Amino acid sequence: MRKVAVFGNAGGGKSTLSKQVSEIIGIPLYVLDKLQYQAGGVAIPPAEYQRIHEQVLATDRWVIDGFGCMESLWLRLDAADSLVYIDLPLYKHFWWVTKRMLTGSFDPPVGWPENSPIWKSSMNSYRSLWLCHKFLTPKYREYVEKAKTTKNVYHLRSPQEIRDFLMSISSVKP
Repeated sequence: MRKVAVFGNAGGGKSTLSKQVSEIIGIPLYVLDKLQYQAGGVAIPPAEYQRIHEQVLATDRWVIDGFGCMESLWLRLDAADSLVYIDLPLYKHFWWVTKRMLTGSFDPPVGWPENSPIWKSSMNSYRSLWLCHKFLTPKYREYVEKAKTTKNVYHLRSPQEIRDFLMSISSVKP
């Protein structure tokens, strides 16, 4: 695991998992929300984000957390040697977005830029949940199925599978 892409629908725990993976295997973590947005949730210009994303992909080792944009998503998945796809039941994603929204004012979410607008970002997450589930999830599932022949693929479908995955990489140090 030298180039790890962590992806999936909103509210699946990607940022928390990515942070843990980075710490366990000892490679740099790049959080796309922090590359794409400044403090307060202000987006940087798309060309600037693309430039930064390309620079990260060109490095030897990384854990990259998040979606970014459609243009960068498939480039990142292709460049990764390890794919960690969080594919929980839709109701779990909804619940975890709700939990993040309720606690986010007191304890800022992992991986979010400083002073991010919790309410606005949560509403955007709610809007994207169904769209991602309907349109992107089938593409993700197809991609990871095909990628199993050439990459390390971890298709995590439950909180228990997430815990088991973390235990499995904890026991195999790089």
